[in-house]
Amino acid sequence: MRQEEVRGAAGRPCVGEELAPLEIEVTRTLIVAGAVASRDYQDVHHDAELAREKGSPDIFMNILTTNGLVGRFVTDRFGPSAVLRKVAIRLGAPNYPGDLMVLTGTVVAVSGTADSTGGTEIAAAEAAEVEIVEVEVVGTNGLGRHVSGRVTVALPAAGPSVEAVA
Repeated sequence: MRQEEVRGAAGRPCVGEELAPLEIEVTRTLIVAGAVASRDYQDVHHDAELAREKGSPDIFMNILTTNGLVGRFVTDRFGPSAVLRKVAIRLGAPNYPGDLMVLTGTVVAVSGTADSTGGTEIAAAEAAEVEIVEVEVVGTNGLGRHVSGRVTVALPAAGPSVEAVA
C-alpha cells in the first residue's frame, strides 16, 4: 500500500501540515532484526532472559532501529525523490514486543536553497534548486512517548510527484 504524500498548495509542503500517522507493530522479530542489521549485539535487544536480569521486562528496540523507522516515516510521506539530510531524535519510553508505535509529524519549516553534491566544479555545475523541509516527529506507544525529534529532508524544487511517476 502506497503511503499518502504530503503536498500543500501547488503540490509543495507547507508549514503546519500534518503527516498522515504511521502505525508500526513492534514485534520481537523487528526488534532483533533491527539490532542485528545495525550491528548492535547488546543482549537487551535479543535475549529476553538477560534483559530481565538487567531489569527490563523484555527485550527492547535499539535507537538505530527507531532512527531508521523515523527516517522511513518522513521519506515515505514525501515520495521517492526525498533525501534525508538530518535525523535528530531523543528516546523516551522503550518499545517492547507487542507494542504499537504510532509516528506522527508536522512540517515546521520550508526553505529553498541551492544544493551541491560536494563543492567540486562538476558538483557546482550540477547544483539544483531544492526545498529543505523540517518535520517535528513524535512516536508514541502504550507507555507514552517513545521518540521525539526533528527530521530535515531535501526535495527537488520542481518535478513530478509520485502520482505523476506512478
